[in-house]
Amino acid sequence: MFPRPEPEGALPSRPTVARPAATLEPQRPRVLRSLLSVRNWQQLGKFCAVGAIGYLINLAVYDALLHEHLHYLVAATCSFLVAVTSNYTWNRVWTFREHRGHLGIQGMRFFLVSLAALGANLAVLHLLIVYGGLGKLLAQAVAIVIVTPLNFVGNKLWSFRRAEP
Repeated sequence: MFPRPEPEGALPSRPTVARPAATLEPQRPRVLRSLLSVRNWQQLGKFCAVGAIGYLINLAVYDALLHEHLHYLVAATCSFLVAVTSNYTWNRVWTFREHRGHLGIQGMRFFLVSLAALGANLAVLHLLIVYGGLGKLLAQAVAIVIVTPLNFVGNKLWSFRRAEP
């Protein structure tokens, strides 16, 4: 019924060697799992939809402030504050609704990530205008697109991260 144990020091018998070892599925690296997750792609789509609305708000406010003769960096900062308020509200209510945490903590995290994105945006905007020769509105449109991945990753991984069980 049970196989006889091998005597100590003896070579393993043929049935012992031929028996396949138990195998476990190798775990996929976290990045690969994230890339293959349908839910992550849905969240990215929602984040981009919210971002598109914020993008239009940002550009409209920016353009209006430029017409009022504000310096382009001041106009970009003001338009950011208007757009980030809309983006936070919609991302909290729709994009990351299952990850809603404390309003103040999540809001502060979102704001800090957005401030980092604003800093990157202002740097890119300045470079595009001064060294790239782009017009102010076009430069802002391009700068926002360039900075969007930083903003998404920061908010996904920190502002709206899944609470530890």
